[in-house]
Order: sequence, then C-alpha cells, then structure tokens
Amino acid sequence: MSVLPLVFTSGWASGINAYAVVLLLGLLGATGVTDEVPAALERPDVLIVAGLLFVAEAVADKIPYVDSVWDAVHTVIRPVAGGVVAALLAGHNGSLPELAAGAVGGSTALLSHLVKAGTRIAVNTSPEPASNIVLSMAEDLGVAALIAFALFHPVAAAVIAGTLLAAGIAVVIFLWSRIRRFLQRRRERRAQKRSAVTAGAAPPVT
Repeated sequence: MSVLPLVFTSGWASGINAYAVVLLLGLLGATGVTDEVPAALERPDVLIVAGLLFVAEAVADKIPYVDSVWDAVHTVIRPVAGGVVAALLAGHNGSLPELAAGAVGGSTALLSHLVKAGTRIAVNTSPEPASNIVLSMAEDLGVAALIAFALFHPVAAAVIAGTLLAAGIAVVIFLWSRIRRFLQRRRERRAQKRSAVTAGAAPPVT
C-alpha cells in the first residue's frame, strides 16, 4: 500500500492538469531526480506530446468560456490519464495491484476534474478575464508543487490533496446556485438565437 498516497495525489493532480502531471513526472524521472517514475513516462515522444498539450492547455485554460469547453472535452481524458498514470506508478512499485491503482487514480481525477469544471463555470459568470488567468496559474503551480512534493513526501502530499479536494467540493456546492443560474441564462440565450434563426428563415406570409 506504500504507493497509494502517490497514486491518490497524482489522480487529484491529473483531474486539474493531466498533461502537467505526465510532463513533470517524466522530466523528474528522466533527469534522475527520482527513481519513482516508470520508464514509460520518461520516453522522449511522451514528453514532447505532453509538453505540446500542456502549452495548449495553458493557453485555453486562461480564456473565459474556452476553458469550460476545454474542460468538457477533457471530462473523459483526465480521468483516463489519471488512471493510466496511477497504474504505471503501481506497476513500477509493485506494492499495489494495477487495477486498484487505476481505479483510485481515475476516480480521484474525475472528482477533481468536476470540481475544476464547476469552479470555472462559476468564475465565467464574472465579466472580467483576470480571475481565469489567476486561477489557472494557481492550478498549474499547485499541481507542479504537489507532484514534486509527493515524490519525496507522499503521505503529506496525499493529505494536502485530500484537503484541497474536499475544499473544492465544498466551494462548488456553495456556488452551485450561481452556476445553475448561469447555465439557465445560457440555455435561454441559445433558445432565443434558435427562435430568431427560425423566424428569419420562415417564408413571408402572402
């Protein structure tokens, strides 16, 4: 069970930014900083792809509404990535069955992804873009710091990740009414646009 704290922390981080997790773990392993990283994450092709996707996410994540679209696309990608990274970590360590590790990493990634997506929807109700940029930078720095910390202090990092996850869930619940009003207004605008298009396409009455 010794790898479980690292699996949990990597799952939480993958739900926030899966590409950052893969890139950072791969770089730390490839440079010899730690021996806890499986060789599959240290491959040059994996690092290049993860780096390019990390840059793309870094840009999309700071643009209002684009970040929510990006989150919607990654509803499947982040949990899968979290599960794969967790299984690789467990397989490398050998102290936890890969299937169980993948389940822990994937489910934790899904929860943290939903927290992130819900928070972003709430933030997007504000007209200014600065909050998106600040929140995105805080997420990236938090993921990097906690993953690096987890490689050397896995239990403490898992406690921090669990606390952040619980706090995030509480924030989303608190902001849910705001999120619901935002989604309702968006549905109403879409309905109005469809009505306008339909009315414009209707033939004139003779």
